[in-house]
Amino acid sequence: MKSIRIGNTIINEENPCFIIAEAGVNHNGDLEMALELVRKAKEIGVDCIKFQTFKAESVITKKAPKAAYQLEVTDPGESQFEMLKNLELTYEDYISIIQECNEHQITFLSTPYNEEDADFLNELGVTAFKIASGQIVELAFLEHVAKFGKPIILSSGMATLAEVFEAVMTIRAAGNEQMAILQCTTNYPSRNEDANIRAMISMGESLDLLYGYSDHIEENFACYAAVALGAKIIEKHFTLDRNLPGPDHKASLNVEEFKSLIDGIRKTETALGSPVKKPSLKEIENINGMRRSIVLKNSIRKGEIITADNMAFKRPATGISPKRKKELIGKLASMDIGQDIPLQESMIIWDKN
Repeated sequence: MKSIRIGNTIINEENPCFIIAEAGVNHNGDLEMALELVRKAKEIGVDCIKFQTFKAESVITKKAPKAAYQLEVTDPGESQFEMLKNLELTYEDYISIIQECNEHQITFLSTPYNEEDADFLNELGVTAFKIASGQIVELAFLEHVAKFGKPIILSSGMATLAEVFEAVMTIRAAGNEQMAILQCTTNYPSRNEDANIRAMISMGESLDLLYGYSDHIEENFACYAAVALGAKIIEKHFTLDRNLPGPDHKASLNVEEFKSLIDGIRKTETALGSPVKKPSLKEIENINGMRRSIVLKNSIRKGEIITADNMAFKRPATGISPKRKKELIGKLASMDIGQDIPLQESMIIWDKN
């Protein structure tokens, strides 16, 4: 069975879906807000809270334009570099965040954007790495992270199946088999019709990996569909307030909305049940009232023949089952039998001799 361990949680096909609240940069560069995100995530039942570890000067040029979605929700006069610079946390902040996660017993993850970030997170003792969609084609970076020997959750936004294959083979070639692949659409917010959730199954089955879904849609229907199709990891952006300034708040769920997502996922899992087809305990209680017995349309006397034309099926199921109708044709009554009485074994002469 495919399985990875992140913190104290084993993720496999038998266990509940691992739910990640993507805090990302929704702390707006403020440590206290980051710590509050941790506390609220734990309060509503999140398994893991994930941040992003980066230094602006290491991931973007100073003249890089903002992405289209960023222009819609942030100051267009501010460069992407300036925006990211304001969203940085210090390395000391991450130590405080990890301590808060440990105190509240919630798994900490963070996405590194270069080798220095990954080295830092590894030194802090993270139990796994999440790789963002943009880095799936950065093979040297993937190899560097893979060599830590820790589980990797790999997002696949913007990637073709060939690019996903190349990334996974790179990680495996570095000696790391502990992976999960996430279907993802890199747009904030993204559209329901762009979710393409079945792709996670194709990736997971063709590469023999656990699979899941990273969602950027404002509603939760795609998450529930993903869980129904076998996703073992669900990730979604998490904020304290969708009206806060910043690039990702509007495409995130607030505390109440994320709680609703978790409730929906757990109810979906409960509804999935098991592959074994059998009646539930409540169904068993309903059998007598809902199924039918064989009755006679017209009364007959002892010794008379039971004919097909004189039989009907009616509730309750307290007598001989309708599936035995053919057995009864031509049999004799062992007693007088009234109309609409569920036939019992004792009412029938089963052997004429």
